[in-house]
Amino acid sequence: MITRLTASLESITRESIPIAILLPSPNLAIEALIPTYLADTLESKIGTKITLHTKTLLEGQGQGTSFVPRLIGFGSADERSFFETFTSVKGVGTRKALRALTEQPSTIAALIIAKDAKSLTKLPEIGKRTAETVIAELTGKVEKYAGEAIMSGSMPPASTVEPTFSSGPASEAVSALMALGESRVEAARKVEIVLGRLGQDADTDTIVQAVFAGG
Repeated sequence: MITRLTASLESITRESIPIAILLPSPNLAIEALIPTYLADTLESKIGTKITLHTKTLLEGQGQGTSFVPRLIGFGSADERSFFETFTSVKGVGTRKALRALTEQPSTIAALIIAKDAKSLTKLPEIGKRTAETVIAELTGKVEKYAGEAIMSGSMPPASTVEPTFSSGPASEAVSALMALGESRVEAARKVEIVLGRLGQDADTDTIVQAVFAGG
């Protein structure tokens, strides 16, 4: 099984699912399906050497009487791991997931943690019911992928109501983050995400430290 491939990127074809053509040697060309967010990143690297972390699948044809091997490429081992987690959701197959991943895995993971079903439905192939299923099945399973999006503030605008903390350590943590320059909405969301991991009994200092440590 091929798990990592370093080769010259010859081209990217924009079909329903982007396809990268890689040249490990002048006499060999390898086709790899890639998610849209990665195609956007790699277009500027055509003609240069890249590394894809890959996954090989056997795709059924017709009535499943024959199978075709498909190589799927990702920018990192973590991105591949997120894809495997994402496709564990009932009703989210390989091709559906590749079409849906127009945003970075860290961003999608952050939306799942925030239970932002409305923003998830903006992804191709993800309707309301699928978004709700994704949240239900992956809550507690994607936190390790979301740190970058949460800490950089690169999450798409959330559609859910701003979390409110009327008193206690969570409220104090929100105030502390606002004093350090965060907006109330962003501070509240970061605290909510951290509490999901630490538990509701965490004290103010622990919450703030966890936010700055990446959750």
